[in-house]
Amino acid sequence: MPIFPKISLRPEVENYLKENFMNEEVLAVSSKQDAQRKFEALLNHLSHPPSFTSVRVNTHLASVQHVKSLLVDELKKQLNGLIVPVLQHPDLQDVLLIPVIGPRKNIKRQQYEAIVGAQCGNAVLRGAHVYVPGIMSASKFMKAGDVISVYSDIKGKCKKGAKEFDGTKVFIGNGISELSRKEIFSGLPEMKGIGIRMTEPIYLSPSFDNVLPSYLFLQNLPSAVVTHVLNPQPGEKILDLCAAPGGKTTHIATLMHDQGEVIALDKISNKIEKIKQNASLFGLNSIKAYCFDGTKALKLDMIENIEGAPPFLPESFDRILLDAPCSGMGQRPNMACTWTLKEITSYQPLQRKLFSVAVQLLKPGGVLVYSTCTITLAENEEQVAWALKMFPCLQLQPQEPQIGGEGMVGAGLSLEQLKQLQRFDPSVVPLPDTDIDSLRDARIEDMIWLANKDCIGFFIAKFQKCKSTLEKDPPK
Repeated sequence: MPIFPKISLRPEVENYLKENFMNEEVLAVSSKQDAQRKFEALLNHLSHPPSFTSVRVNTHLASVQHVKSLLVDELKKQLNGLIVPVLQHPDLQDVLLIPVIGPRKNIKRQQYEAIVGAQCGNAVLRGAHVYVPGIMSASKFMKAGDVISVYSDIKGKCKKGAKEFDGTKVFIGNGISELSRKEIFSGLPEMKGIGIRMTEPIYLSPSFDNVLPSYLFLQNLPSAVVTHVLNPQPGEKILDLCAAPGGKTTHIATLMHDQGEVIALDKISNKIEKIKQNASLFGLNSIKAYCFDGTKALKLDMIENIEGAPPFLPESFDRILLDAPCSGMGQRPNMACTWTLKEITSYQPLQRKLFSVAVQLLKPGGVLVYSTCTITLAENEEQVAWALKMFPCLQLQPQEPQIGGEGMVGAGLSLEQLKQLQRFDPSVVPLPDTDIDSLRDARIEDMIWLANKDCIGFFIAKFQKCKSTLEKDPPK
């Protein structure tokens, strides 16, 4: 049974998603009742966190075994001696998995309460403490040291500084206030640290705030799969077209043993600074990050660019990763999405612009990997069908490792093509209920299987460019 309500969506958005998951092709191979059940399960899963926290080891600086032993010691401290297994993923050797314990259903609610914003609430369910900027409301007489119950304002209706809130709120656990109500809402710029230290969260996940920062990168499991599918090789020139915050960029450079050139683009300058910080922290020198709009990354005149900065000449890159801007509907936990249908459906044209640029920047024989963290057909399988039609030079490729399920029917792709895609759909397993006793009895193989299935919603497609695109005008 889900402990939280299903994700709250605008009716127009829920209907749009329902049409995706109950399209004609789906109903031709499944009963309407089964398709409806699967869709409802998906909406329930989206409001709950994945059953495992996954972290990627920086193998450029340390071995997985060394970092795993450091992490085991760190978790013992964090969890007051509670021992939870740390598993190395068998198909992703640089990924470690830590089970999330919960939901814990017997937590006593306290007299004092704090309301946090939806994003803050989501972070708490994945192991974070509550930072001052995330606190929307606190009880009138709350002081430092009080044990308080924390609720998430999932619909964003609570006014900052309110003393009480009667709107839709979801209990996410108890914590100890580090500050008084007066200090929290003082407006002082230095008040940015931890406001509430979570002691009894509904879901017990480890915190990775400044934990082994040179050795670990907190990364959802499918996001780590993407770079392995790209399979970067030492000495290659690789483009990460929409790179922020740089998790995949640093992963590419690490898998290349920091030999070659990794170009990272993003059009927001402070995100580029974050990529540079992560590269420095991980000791990686092959990354060059530029604040640049990926849709303009193709150089239209053929004059050589000596500095190596964007825009780039056609067919400059051995491999390209397009982890595209998307509606993000696969992210978990997400108890409410207030976006309109217009916002949800606005990404497809941008993704196609970026994809067209990527195809022209890719060398013949090169590999292009397209990925999103969303669940819509329009941003996933429909984009693959469009790409294969628009670019005869592209061939869909099988993926290694293949951890997610095959693509979803509904975009007119063949069964063979669908098998070459990876769609991570958490609704394929029941929502887990994990406690310490069940972990002691669990087999490693079963835990890995669950980690592979009960993750965020995600999509990956891999293409190879079979011939040059220089002979003719690029498609409009």
